[in-house]
Amino acid sequence: MAEEKQKFNKTAYDNAFIAKAYDRINLTVPKGDKDKIKAHAEKHDGGSVNGFIQRAIRETMERDGERDA
Repeated sequence: MAEEKQKFNKTAYDNAFIAKAYDRINLTVPKGDKDKIKAHAEKHDGGSVNGFIQRAIRETMERDGERDA
């Protein structure tokens, strides 16, 4: 029999790329806040909680005088 061609594993590929290109920060919030954050992100950041959190951090750092945020 011919050798089966190994299938491309997109999840493994994506995870390897993310591990190489990004740092991960885990965030813990009080019960109920997750839904509030998600609702806010839906209104202001195209539904992306990650985008909202990144924007909040960037704007706070800029306001606090950090220029390389």
